Amino acid sequence: MSIKITGVGSYIPEGIERNEDFNNHLFLQKDGSNFEHSNEVIIEKFKDITGIEERRYAPNNLNTSDLGFFAAQKAIEDATIDIETLDYIIVAHNFGDVKYNETQGDTVPSLASRIKHKLRIKNANCVAYDVLFGCPGWIEGVIQAQAFIKASMAKKCLVIGTEALSRVVDMHDRDSMIYSDGAGAVIIEYDENGTGGILAHQTASHTYDEVHFLYFGNSYNKELPQSTRYLKMYGRKIYEFALANVPQAMKACLDKSGVAISDIKKIFIHQANEKMDEAILKRFYRLFKEQIPENIMPMSIHKLGNSSVATVPTLFDLVKSNRLENHQINKGDIILLASVGAGMNINAIVYQY
Repeated sequence: MSIKITGVGSYIPEGIERNEDFNNHLFLQKDGSNFEHSNEVIIEKFKDITGIEERRYAPNNLNTSDLGFFAAQKAIEDATIDIETLDYIIVAHNFGDVKYNETQGDTVPSLASRIKHKLRIKNANCVAYDVLFGCPGWIEGVIQAQAFIKASMAKKCLVIGTEALSRVVDMHDRDSMIYSDGAGAVIIEYDENGTGGILAHQTASHTYDEVHFLYFGNSYNKELPQSTRYLKMYGRKIYEFALANVPQAMKACLDKSGVAISDIKKIFIHQANEKMDEAILKRFYRLFKEQIPENIMPMSIHKLGNSSVATVPTLFDLVKSNRLENHQINKGDIILLASVGAGMNINAIVYQY
């Protein structure tokens, strides 16, 4: 039995927010005081650390579920399936259907139900539900879809990651420059006589000391209403946590698969921070006492920023459709997907394309 990705799609907003567009922002420290450095210096240091040059913001008239709907349409078209044969629609997000100029997400009904409605699916037996799992939510949705198929509860699933993070960030916080909007989707299907597909997976939730590394908090601008809350994080703690734990999770997943590290063709890591991803990759290969192969890790963060649950499926779609320079995947290639995020959660999948 093989459980495969048979269709891929993404929605990348056309609206570009460049680093220089933040020059007129009033960046403040946590206590509300001014920085001693100019915005130009702050932005330059930000680019050196994260690698981000620009990010994408969704049009004002579109909500989070709309982005997911567009990505889903493309994945369905790519898989050439009848939408009425879908057994599950699993939507990963973190903040609900966030409207423009609002920070509070709307989660009733679920985004999965809204997207199923937009797709005009009549089949009531197609179950639609959401996953709240931080940035690793889309990968976890794929793992859950695989579990449903293995348990003979489904044969065909649609898994979507969609986010409009530009609407839940504090524009007085330097970290607001990290986040962006986007959506990615895949069709997961059962192939009775097939080979390859999902070979292994690994998931962990570290909550003992790490649960509040990402949280909702007040604006750094103390003159704003303190009833409004925004996405906040302890960046240094997350960086150190990721370096200590993500390579180990990736190794555990690869060990389960029985695949040799030399057989991996591409590694798709959640696009949170360029330097962090590079450090994760170094530590991962160091665990096997191997050198890092050239062009093993595609990156989209430079132009697309961090769209949370959407980064991995969007990046996968870019490579699969030959839209990312110097990166491609071919039939039979083995790839590794990995993510880390709020919770703190980590997961990974070994997949044969």
